Amino acid sequence: MSSILTFAAGRRAKWFVVLFWVIVLIIAVPYASKLMSAESNEASSYLPANAESTKVLDLEKQFPVGQAIPAIVIYRRASGLTDADRAKATADHDAIIARHLDLALPPSPPIPSQDGKAILYSVPFQQTPDSDRLIAAIKTLRTVVGNGGNGLAVKVTGPAGFAVDANAVFGDINSKLLLATAGIVTLLLLLTYRSPFLWLLPLISVGLANQITSAAVYGVARAGLTVNGLSAGILTVLIFGAGTDYALLLIARYREELRNHEDRHEAMAFALRRAGPAIAASGATVTISLLCLLVAELNSNKGLGPVSAIGIVLTLIAMLTLLPALLVIVGRGVFWPFIPHYGSASHEESGTWARIGTEIARRPRAVWIATAVLLGILAIGLVDANPHLAQASGFRTKPDSVIGQELIAQSYPSGLGSTTNIVVRPAANVEAARAAAQTNPDVVTVGPAEMVGDLARFDVTLKSAPDSNASFDAIDHLRSQVKAAAGPGALVGGNDAISLDTDRAANRDIKVILPLVLLVVLIILSLLLRAIVAPVLLILTVILSFAASLGVSVVVFDKLFHFAGEDTSLPLYGFIFLVALGIDYNIFLMARVREESAHLGTRRGMRKGLAVTGGVITSAGLVLAGTFSVLAILPLVTLTEVGFIVAFGVLLDTLIVRSILVPALTLDVGHRMWWPSSLAHRDRDRHATEAEERAGAGSER
Repeated sequence: MSSILTFAAGRRAKWFVVLFWVIVLIIAVPYASKLMSAESNEASSYLPANAESTKVLDLEKQFPVGQAIPAIVIYRRASGLTDADRAKATADHDAIIARHLDLALPPSPPIPSQDGKAILYSVPFQQTPDSDRLIAAIKTLRTVVGNGGNGLAVKVTGPAGFAVDANAVFGDINSKLLLATAGIVTLLLLLTYRSPFLWLLPLISVGLANQITSAAVYGVARAGLTVNGLSAGILTVLIFGAGTDYALLLIARYREELRNHEDRHEAMAFALRRAGPAIAASGATVTISLLCLLVAELNSNKGLGPVSAIGIVLTLIAMLTLLPALLVIVGRGVFWPFIPHYGSASHEESGTWARIGTEIARRPRAVWIATAVLLGILAIGLVDANPHLAQASGFRTKPDSVIGQELIAQSYPSGLGSTTNIVVRPAANVEAARAAAQTNPDVVTVGPAEMVGDLARFDVTLKSAPDSNASFDAIDHLRSQVKAAAGPGALVGGNDAISLDTDRAANRDIKVILPLVLLVVLIILSLLLRAIVAPVLLILTVILSFAASLGVSVVVFDKLFHFAGEDTSLPLYGFIFLVALGIDYNIFLMARVREESAHLGTRRGMRKGLAVTGGVITSAGLVLAGTFSVLAILPLVTLTEVGFIVAFGVLLDTLIVRSILVPALTLDVGHRMWWPSSLAHRDRDRHATEAEERAGAGSER
């Protein structure tokens, strides 16, 4: 392992390493630019494969209407439609037929509302894997009908409208996130290093890793892996955040060793031997934690795991090979104006973090208890959690599809804009299913049956608002009723059924994946620290930190951002990234503490470990928080929520958990942290050193 890590620092090998990465980049660039074309943002890219609503989507492809996605055009005047309004609706309806819009099928007849204030009709569009073509078709439809005026509101909504508005957000997500993330990383690196040159090397390395990862993900997407806009967007932020963290930690140890070694190649080799295993363990923790998502039922979760794992692995390799090669090629001058000369003094052991360690050592038990209580108080916000976000509430702005849905709800049954589809096999049982649906108190209308071979289908309209708890209850009741009447071959799908199945799959994923990730992290920590007590205590601090982060996030989303709820998968995403990435800082800290404890004892080792790693780990936390906060630039509630909880959680973990709680616990528990390794049984650590430290701490009071 050590020889592999130090290869890039060799006098000759460094040039071969750089040349290798340049060749890989040249090969990758043409494919990296194609990643967006391989993304899949339709409903099936998020749904669980075995859900009833997914089966309905698959079966409906055998019907002409099942191969279409409807757009709904709504005209509404609050004071009541005029004759001119009705004439416009009719003229637009006729124009749509006459113009033969791309992908459009004949529209349904106009349906006036009972209150006389609205009229609407549906325009089905053929589904196509070319999302740009569908977006262009809906834009043309919106141009044909216009926006109304003089009190008349005209909007295009329905499933096609929502799909196009969502695609418009994801359309340039990669370029927006790349530019914003690169910008904030550059700024934070400049502030961290206070050097006009040093920031370039980490940015070049992580930018190269991002391009190669995009090419690799494009390849696996073409091979069949589901990649959607959500996973592609998070991937960019994850690569820049984690990659910059690895760079900060390596460069910090390299700078430390440049003061101890005259030859920069030797300094880098030593830095890689000491910091490399911890960085590799960190990358392994994140990678394996992300791969736990492969057991997810929800396609969006299942796809995010391997996509992000590919990014972490390639980024880790780049940071441990390309970055060291670039650093030794450029030499000490890259640190100007704060060049670490051979034999110069280091001030970390007498700096801010050393003083913090001294203060914690005075009363470690009181410190960790008070900190744990504070985190517990922050977690109280969880009682107000609302783990469901309706489709119409998923945008931070109000696109036409959302406004149109609101207009429909004002004059029609709320469920009209979100029809429910029922597929029956054998087709002979369809009338029994229709009769059962007609007696359901939650159903407003039941459409006619269509048949293809031994399959039949029909639509129903629910009276409850789309994506509401009432609509979910209605779907459950309807499923039971039609199956009782028409047999197990009667399946209920549609938008509300999709939302219901998605929520249930997400809840199942949370219950299965969270314990699995904790087990993975516990095993890796145990192997790295060669102990049991320390990993268990670290896991407990991570769980407490996550609960506090989620509790605060719930309050902020409700009281400050006024979101309608939390995305169902938010706890899972927050947990994966906070635990997998947050445990990094504990790994870096405790690996150094163990190294120092071997010859200083646990208490002095803890204080020195905190002193020499405190600054760089805090900088790493700020960078990671800054990169994830970039997700808030996109007008999607889900990405904003993910960005906030990870950014806040990383700051909480960096500034409170890793800086105060973990050191206080370690100082209180002492040598027992390393049980059952031999380090826990050394007399010097157990008696002499700790007694000396306690006496020293008492004399300082």
